[in-house]
Amino acid sequence: MPATVMTFANFKGGVGKTSTTALVSYNLSKLGYKCLVIDFDAQANITSLLLKTKSNESDIITINTTLMAAINEQKELNEIIINIKPNLDLIPNAVDFSIYPRYLEKNFENEIDKVAFFSNKMDSLRAEYDFIFIDVPPTLSLLNDTAFYACNQIIVVLQTQERSLAGAEVFIQYLQDTLINEFNSNVDILGILPVLSKKGARVDQEILKAAIQEFGSDNIFNNKISIMERIKRMDMQGITDNQKDIHDRNVNKVFTDVAEEILKRLSSVKKEEV
Repeated sequence: MPATVMTFANFKGGVGKTSTTALVSYNLSKLGYKCLVIDFDAQANITSLLLKTKSNESDIITINTTLMAAINEQKELNEIIINIKPNLDLIPNAVDFSIYPRYLEKNFENEIDKVAFFSNKMDSLRAEYDFIFIDVPPTLSLLNDTAFYACNQIIVVLQTQERSLAGAEVFIQYLQDTLINEFNSNVDILGILPVLSKKGARVDQEILKAAIQEFGSDNIFNNKISIMERIKRMDMQGITDNQKDIHDRNVNKVFTDVAEEILKRLSSVKKEEV
């Protein structure tokens, strides 16, 4: 079976997409699924986070070739993979990726050729993994179009704030109008994953209620993420997984639950397709 290619996305920044990508892929790898994370952001936040995760176990970390360098040098993507831990690999990125849209504009005339470029570039990877996660910046752009076009599934990350809900609505409409209607993408939305600012907070509940009215309860993940101080620390220091530390256990339990719900939702999708 080829890999399921996914991204966590929203039009609005600061909703926890990168942390979610890192922790879901980390905990899926612990469940025995082979996962690859592709950093698709010139800020390289997930590259930094995962390399710090690796450095918790080993001090020797070298990035020989970034994603943009591999594209420029026409290297296969599997040549630049960095192993983070068993079942978890990374394709790293760096600031040079800011020229990626110009590369597409220079090398392809037709819009569909530009949009389909990265999906074609990934062909050699799909048979090697169970899951491939693409971590994207919070923009609607040609850069992200090429990432979304490569995906089978998108999970919309919804921080329970009014602007994030509006961003989710705009983002979903954009996917429909552009990727699906214009470029005939097969991408689907697996669901909407809420990120709560505080458990039980009134504003969280109001935004969740509005999201259910807008998108339907079946499309909202049952598992929800709360903003936790330990996640913020992991963003700076890498993912930690000390079973004697209650905060580590709590964070990884939350994302294991999200990972298991992803598996359940994907199983339902496959049954519907049969």
